[in-house]
Amino acid sequence: QVQLVESGGGLVQVGGSLRLSCVASGRTPSRYGMGWFRQAPGLEREFVAAISWSGVRTDYGDSAKGRFTISRDNAKNTAYLQMNYLKPEDTAVYYCAADSGPPYRDYVDVQSEYAYWGQGTQVTVSS
Repeated sequence: QVQLVESGGGLVQVGGSLRLSCVASGRTPSRYGMGWFRQAPGLEREFVAAISWSGVRTDYGDSAKGRFTISRDNAKNTAYLQMNYLKPEDTAVYYCAADSGPPYRDYVDVQSEYAYWGQGTQVTVSS
């Protein structure tokens, strides 16, 4: 079983920054890709960013490109999402997810490939 715990959400003004963290436990986290998704009220959950097990390869959704950076520290079993130049439309619950496997594969940006999810952390951007 895999457990994911997000932190770092909060209230920030337009143009500000936040860094989300996701600590993974259970199976060997460093062998699997990680991703971040978000869901705003009344909208479907959308892909934000993904990172391969090694951290070498990353992918971003259109809303995140140029502003967000995903990274990971396998020694700490932690994935991060650095969010800069935040906009009101970034307001959402942000979820960390762990790839269902197999281990050592490239990143994935499809929700159905993620078997494990955190509880979510609220990000609110005020104008």
